[in-house]
Amino acid sequence: MTSQYKKYHSPEITVPEEGLVWNMYGAGEENIGKDGQPELLPIPKPAANQMLVRIDSVGLCFSDVKLINMGGSHPKLYNRDLSKEPGRLGHEASLTVVEVGEELKGRYHPGQRLAVQPDIYQDGKSTAYGYTIPGGLIQYHLIGPEMLETDEGECLLPVDDSMGYAEASLLEPWGCVLASYTQRRRLDPKEGGVMWIIGNPTDNAEYTFSKGLEYPATIILSDVPEAIAELAGKTSAKIVVRNGVTPDQYDDFAKEYTDGNGFDDIVMLDPRSADVVGKVAKYIARRGTMNMVGKTALDGLVDTDVGRLHYDYTAYIGNQGPDIAASYGEQRNRCELYPKGTTVFVGAGGPMGQMHVQRALELPDGPTTVIATEVSDLRLDSIKERFASLAEKNGRKLLTFNPQTSEKSLHDFVMEVTDGKGADDVVVSVPIADVMAEGDTLMNENGMLVFFAGVPNGTMADMNLSNVYLANAQYTGTSGLTLDDQRQVLSQASQGSLSPGRSVGAIGGMNVAKEGIQAVIEGKFAGKIVIFPQIEDLPLIGLDDLHDLHPEIAEKLEPGNMWTAEAEEALFEKYWKE
Repeated sequence: MTSQYKKYHSPEITVPEEGLVWNMYGAGEENIGKDGQPELLPIPKPAANQMLVRIDSVGLCFSDVKLINMGGSHPKLYNRDLSKEPGRLGHEASLTVVEVGEELKGRYHPGQRLAVQPDIYQDGKSTAYGYTIPGGLIQYHLIGPEMLETDEGECLLPVDDSMGYAEASLLEPWGCVLASYTQRRRLDPKEGGVMWIIGNPTDNAEYTFSKGLEYPATIILSDVPEAIAELAGKTSAKIVVRNGVTPDQYDDFAKEYTDGNGFDDIVMLDPRSADVVGKVAKYIARRGTMNMVGKTALDGLVDTDVGRLHYDYTAYIGNQGPDIAASYGEQRNRCELYPKGTTVFVGAGGPMGQMHVQRALELPDGPTTVIATEVSDLRLDSIKERFASLAEKNGRKLLTFNPQTSEKSLHDFVMEVTDGKGADDVVVSVPIADVMAEGDTLMNENGMLVFFAGVPNGTMADMNLSNVYLANAQYTGTSGLTLDDQRQVLSQASQGSLSPGRSVGAIGGMNVAKEGIQAVIEGKFAGKIVIFPQIEDLPLIGLDDLHDLHPEIAEKLEPGNMWTAEAEEALFEKYWKE
């Protein structure tokens, strides 16, 4: 370790009287900082239940753009007057403890390195770091109960010195990526919930319900076969029979039995009408299930709320019968990429899309073929430059495709690669309903469609939900992350099966943080932009330009100009001043 880097790692940190900060005083880029510059403000002393921390690195994120555009009207700011109570961007933060208040001395110590889990809830209310709680675009700040006494406990993750600062700040976005392949949906009937079973009066199938029917507190039966009514009657649930309910009555019906919150579990037997399925699906509760059981395809595509798939974790499950319960459970409903399959990443060129591509290429027993699609040839070239060697190393095939410059459609390209079967998995990182609907056409009948990008609830797109029960297609989406997700990233990084540093596309110091935010808005760099607040005068530099500007740092990069802890050490040696 070089001398400057060793000094920086020392627990004996000299704290100046003032530090730089990029406060946000309202909506719009012009309200970040004062006159386009960071402010120099006094550094406070910690109270007994607080600690002072030094911010070592901050990843800039496109989700910050919504906050910039909305200002105090952002949902997580609760109409705050930022001119009087400023906010601060920067939820992807890595930090070091500097000074600990008396009440925290048994838990934390000076020199301790930590990463932030920003998806914070206090008494069920979102108080996310970098949103409600001012974030990491500051050199030093206090941490107290707002982050240490949350619904999930302390929202900080210990990090050891084997991990670089940039890597540690990227645990958060990487945690979001990994979270999208974990099961967030509820996949069994809710204990104490309300279940609505909808039959088809012309259906003569002999259904069974081997498990799960004992869980609901209320079971509502609409036009169900006699056998199902008998099974429901043997449970301790309150049984309600309401036959002949029509779509125009659904709203009042849901209010009557669920107070408008939606049914915890809906079962549709022998569904035939795509229109009716779509109308029933509007009344699935948050984290509710819709179990379709039948052998006949619907008469068309279903107008599906893709926003709720992402944010409310609504689960569409099913099977061909006769056992209704066969649809439930994690064994039938996967959330991980299909082993040795073909995965398509739509919108793969952005920083988060590239993370998904990287994970697929590094995933043990992951897909054999990875198709990265993007409407920018420059971004596709970046993907090839960054990941071709990784794909070759791990025996994977990496293909890129631009639908705007090709004579073929994306659908035709995917079908050509898969011999007409379609992809096993499609991951969409583009928050556009039409693109999400197109993603559904790319997968095979047993495929999985993952919505990583979120669109508002109520955003509708046509989906082929027939394959859910006819073949076991999966539709998933996730929002946010937990400390466990970040711990998983940390574990995989320490084992060498994941390299968070590969996601870095550009670096900069404190004074260019606002320039970095503008670069995020413009999509200037394919990878993540990482700001080092303690290096004030470092210009904003893309890693591809390091070879010309700072060859002594560039020589520490991995093939494909991938960031490393060694490159970070060389950076601090050159730029950091005590």
